[in-house]
Amino acid sequence: MKKFVFAFASLFALTAAAQAQTASPLRFMVGAGLSFGGDKLTTVEFTDGHSEDLRAGGLVYLTAGADYRISESFSLQGTVNYHVNNSSGDNGDVRFERFPVELVGYYHINQEWRVGAGVRYTSKPKISSSGVLDGMDFKFDNTTSGLIEAEYFYSPKLGVKMRYVNEKFKKSGYRGDVNGSHFGISANYYF
Repeated sequence: MKKFVFAFASLFALTAAAQAQTASPLRFMVGAGLSFGGDKLTTVEFTDGHSEDLRAGGLVYLTAGADYRISESFSLQGTVNYHVNNSSGDNGDVRFERFPVELVGYYHINQEWRVGAGVRYTSKPKISSSGVLDGMDFKFDNTTSGLIEAEYFYSPKLGVKMRYVNEKFKKSGYRGDVNGSHFGISANYYF
């Protein structure tokens, strides 16, 4: 039995070493970022006198997905995201949230830089409120938009993206179209 365990452990170690030398073209990623821009959806007034604008292109997004290296020069990435802008006080809050799915094709300039363009499908965009701000709830139609981005890799596992998304939200009865276009920056971890 000890010989079998030793042989199995040796085979496992050799297989792991061989896989480490030939990196898989498929890897997974997670990330978080900040975005800025878009039309003002509403302004929240606080009791201490200050106010915050809730914008259609802001503010925080979380992402998870897969990245596939097609060749030395090209890769493809698919992600699911949560994008939210929130303004909270002691007696209420208002939030604009949406759930984008993105598909981006990249051209690799070198080992550190790649540039890409893709499509973003945003589902369930909505404004919700509570407390003294209750009653501002509003749902927008799902939308499809384009995006461009550049990514710099500090290491093979850590990248920083700069991006622009050209996005519009539509719903009859809500002041026409809402511009959700925004710039963003994010940090991403690949594994």
